[in-house]
Order: sequence, then C-alpha cells, then structure tokens
Amino acid sequence: MAKAQKEQKVTEVSTGRLIGVVVPVGSLRGEQSIGVGEFPDLVEFAGLCVQMGVGLIQILPVNDTGYESSPYGSLTAFALNPLYLRIGDLGEAAEFTEKLTALKKKFDKESRFPYYKILRAKMDLLREIYAANEKSIVAKAKPGASLAAWIDKNPWVKEYAVYRRLKELNEEKSWKEWKTHQTVTPEDIQVLWKDQKQQKDHLFWAWLQEALDTQFSKAAKALNKEGILLEGDLPILMNEDSCDVWAHPEYFYPELSAGAPPDMYNAYGQNWGFPTYNWTVQAKDDYSWWRLRLKTAEKYYNAYRIDHVLGFFRIWSSLRENNYDQSILGRYAPYTPVTKKDFDELHFDEARVRWLSQPHVPTGEVWDALKDTGAASEAEKIFSKVLERIGSEELWLFKKTIKGEKDITDLGLHPAATNYLRWAWRNRLFLEYEKGKFFPLWFFRESRAYKSLSGDERNALEDLLKRRQDESEKNWEAQGKKLLSVLLESSKMLPCAEDLGAVPDCVPRVLAKLKILGLRVIRWHREWAKPGQPYYAFDEYPELSVCTPSVHDSSTLREWWDREADQDGFSAFLGVPSLPKVYNPGTAKIILTKAAAAASRFRVFQIQDLLHLSTKWYAEDPASERINVPGNVNEFNWTYRLPAPIKEIGKDESLIKSIQELSAVVPKKK
Repeated sequence: MAKAQKEQKVTEVSTGRLIGVVVPVGSLRGEQSIGVGEFPDLVEFAGLCVQMGVGLIQILPVNDTGYESSPYGSLTAFALNPLYLRIGDLGEAAEFTEKLTALKKKFDKESRFPYYKILRAKMDLLREIYAANEKSIVAKAKPGASLAAWIDKNPWVKEYAVYRRLKELNEEKSWKEWKTHQTVTPEDIQVLWKDQKQQKDHLFWAWLQEALDTQFSKAAKALNKEGILLEGDLPILMNEDSCDVWAHPEYFYPELSAGAPPDMYNAYGQNWGFPTYNWTVQAKDDYSWWRLRLKTAEKYYNAYRIDHVLGFFRIWSSLRENNYDQSILGRYAPYTPVTKKDFDELHFDEARVRWLSQPHVPTGEVWDALKDTGAASEAEKIFSKVLERIGSEELWLFKKTIKGEKDITDLGLHPAATNYLRWAWRNRLFLEYEKGKFFPLWFFRESRAYKSLSGDERNALEDLLKRRQDESEKNWEAQGKKLLSVLLESSKMLPCAEDLGAVPDCVPRVLAKLKILGLRVIRWHREWAKPGQPYYAFDEYPELSVCTPSVHDSSTLREWWDREADQDGFSAFLGVPSLPKVYNPGTAKIILTKAAAAASRFRVFQIQDLLHLSTKWYAEDPASERINVPGNVNEFNWTYRLPAPIKEIGKDESLIKSIQELSAVVPKKK
C-alpha cells in the first residue's frame, strides 16, 4: 500500500465505526521487553490487532511519574516515562547485552510487573550506559548536533531536566521539601540549565527523553501504517509535586485540592491532592501551556481521551487547610456564591449567619457521643483544648486554632472522640470559603442548622440556592465551551471525553456542539431517576460516544458479572434470560456482541474483557485481573500484565475468530 493510501486509511477510520481495545503499555508482553511493556511492543501488539480486526488501541497516560506507579500522578505534562524505553534498541547499549539478558530473565516471569524494582533496575543500567558513552553524548549536545537540535525543538526538557536533577539531589522528595530552589523563576531555571558543573546530569535526562521520543514516534507511525488509530490519555490535573507546578505556579491554585463530591461509592467525596487551575492567568497567555501539551501529544496520537472533562466546566475543590483524606467540605469552582446581601434579604443577621456557617456543638451532645465508648474522660479535654464556649450557653464553637479535620486528628485523642469531632466539624449548612462568600455543603439538608429553619425560611433558602445553581450552570457552560474549544483548535486529534460523575446538563450540550465523543459505560449508563433504573438500549447510544463495558478503575466484565451485577436484571435487558450464573466464554460472547452493536462510533473493550472470550486466559481470581482499585496505594494497582506473550495470544485461533466477529457486528437501526 502506498504511503498516501495508508495515511488515508487512518483518516477514514478516525470518523468511522471502530472496535477498539484498551491496554496499558506496561501490560504488554513483547518478545524483547524486560518484564514490562515498552513502546516498541505497541508495534507487535498492532500486528495482533490487525489479526483480530481491531482498529483502535487506547493506552493509559505514559508520562514520567517517577517511582509512583499511577499514570495519573505525573511529574510532568511532557516528558515520557523511562519505564517504557527499550534499552536494547539504544546504539549506546551495544556492550550491555549480558546485563539486559539478566534483567529480562529476572523480571519476565512476574505475573504483575514490579513497577519500582523494574524502573530502578532500568535507571541504574541507563546511568551506567550513559557514563560509558558520556563523551559522545555530550558531543551530540553541541550546537548543530542531533541532541542539541532535539532540545531546541523540545525546550520544555530544560526545566524538566533541572527539576529531575534537583529531585534526585533531594532523595526524590517533593519540591516543597527541597533544601534549595523551592521557588524559581524562568530565568533561574535557565541559569541552572547552563551551569557547566551540572551539564552531564542535565544532558542525561535530555538524552533519555530523546530516546523515548524516538521509540514512541516510531511505534506510532508503524500503527498508522497498519491503519490503526492510537488513542492517548490526557490527565486533566497535574501532581502537586510536578515539574509544571514547580516551574509555573502561576497557572495553578496551590491552596486548593481537586477531587469529587460524595457519591454512592465515596460517602465523603474524593480528595485527589492535585492543585486546580488558575484559568484567569492561563488565559492571559492564550493557554500556551495547554496548547503545548496538545501539540506534544499529537506527535504520537490520532485521538485522545480528555480525562475528567467535567473539570473543564467546574471542578470540585477543597481548601488544603481544611482537608485531610476527604473532600466533603468542598465546593464547585467556579460557583456563584451566596453573599451577605443575600442573607440580608433573607433577614438573617450576623448571629444567624454564624449559626448557618460554623459548626455549633451542644454540651450534652459531647457527653452523649462519648459515654458508651470508653472515651468519656476525653470530654473535658475537648472542652478545654478544642472548643470555645458561646457566652454562658451550653453551646460551643471550635477554637480558631482548628483549621480543619487534620488539626482534629493530629490532637491524638481517643478514636471515638476524634470521629465525633470530625463529624461535628462537618455539621454546618454553609462553608465560608472566602471572606463573605458562602457555598452550601453537599449534605447541607442534614445539618442541624438546616433542620432548625422554619418552613418559610427553608423555602426561601432553597429558592436562593436554586437561582445560584442556575447562574453557576451558565458560567460552567461558558467556561467549558471556551476551554474545550482551545483544546480542539490546538490539535487535529479526535477528542474523546471521559464524562463520568455528577454531570450537569450543560456538559452533553457542549460536547455535542463541539462534536466531542462522550463515554458510555454500560453498567452505569442507566435511567437512574426511573423506577427500576433501566439500562439504555444499545441502539439509543449517541453516535458521538464511546461504548465500553468496563474501565481501568472498575472491575472487569467477568468480575462484575460474577460478583457485582444484578444478573437477572441485566439478562432481561439483553433479552437473553438464560445467561449462566458463572462467567464463561459464551457469556462473554453474548454480552460483547450486544455491546459491539451499540450505535456508538467506537466500541472499546479492556484487553481483559476480550481475552475472556477464550478459556485459555482466565485467571483463577477475576479480581487479580483488575488494573486499578481506586482509593488504594499499593504494589498491585497499575501493574497488570497480559497473561501470556503477545505472540502466544496470537496463536489462539478461537479467540481471534471471536474478536473478528465482534468487528463485523452491524448495529441495529432505530
């Protein structure tokens, strides 16, 4: 096929219906990889996809995350993770064959890849290779030479290299804990980069990134030649300990922590610990940082997943000083606040506003909360160290020294006392997040303040909050449309939004107008407000959507069916009441075939869900096949590997045939 024809093939599939597969790069088992998937393995995997009739490969983020395995906790928006480098393909590695063979032998038999150990081993070997070739590599960095030219085209690598050197110097600690250079200017970074004493250390990181860029670009081009789209993943937020927050603090609100409000899975909300964006400042330079992110990603991807697209409209934010391990005392930003003027119109005086916005603790409630816990002796300590009495009333406020739940926990009280005080701290109707600006808490109707209002007062307050919500929605729609338009005009990649969560009405409108594909996870795509919460029919899925039965944060389809699903209800929805109670390839074939017939443009499946079409690839425990279990930090998360090498999976004729049949499914017309 001629080059122009192959490029045309990729262009055509980008707008047509496709079956896709989601697989983290690290999960791939290639013939040459060292215990973890590497960028060149994408080419081998693409060959398997061609066999299966799969037209899209979706991967998780591949940016450098340091020694943290989560791909969403990146140290940089631009640099790639050295974990995915095939060291053996480096020209400088020719004399290190024996060591590479030893590493492969050491790690290849692991069922899940040991992220830290492999990365540490690779980095140690790369340091050794660099030291052995330092003279020639430094020569390539001289004006006019290849490495120098690459650095000129990728100027972000200078601040990244300086950051990585300083991070190593400070034993990988967060930049907030560094001995020096916690605060830098762009000029400071340039001075550090040009420091001749540090040149070899800085060039190590630049050399590494050039090699990663070369390998990833080569793999991406190979996929395009096969007519396969490569879809990347663009995390919306940056790690607080990242090169970008360190070098460009003006783009962020470091005092705020992003997360998600309470839901059926997280009663106290989620606190991700990432700073939120200062969109006002970013607008002043026409969102140059975001535009560069898109331009950099476009070197590799044909499409990209916009992680947590809701955050471009509004993001759940908590004040760091009020945070501990949750975000129940958070608010959406932006949000039209309730003000003193609003309270005046409701005839709420200063004392009433204090009652609504500050937690009040009755004396008797403290004793009642502790009397049967063995912690009653803590009560007097609470009254003296934590609370401040209001005049002669049997009513108390928290002392001003208590800024949040972390302060309460750090007091070292009996667990029962700590739990009660944390509950009491949250027991308020409004949070005054800025002077004179109030936001209703997520569970404000459960607060003692709300329950104390008269019926007329509640009605008046509810009416006010409804107006503020409507005003906020208009702002969210305008902001989301503006920011997403910036992304679209900055790249030719096809955008696919992850629009899960508490979705305001404006989001689907904007996505549809901008022709951005939304995400439909079958188990959650239901009419939640209707009796029985019925599933949406597959032929009702919008064309501008991605249909999938599972995601990297959920159980696989097999585990869901065996342990979580309402089997009778889902079987009835599919119109196949006789589905087996224990998942098997027959069950997989029926469910995946129904999903493949969805009206969505892309029908994308986790690699694990496709492998379950064959009995050869069933793990004994389906939970062991998960990619991530949210809320847990451990060696299990993000380390999933294919159950066998790509080449061996390609020999499973039954599997290949079943997936080919999925690719041929034609959707039913409405």
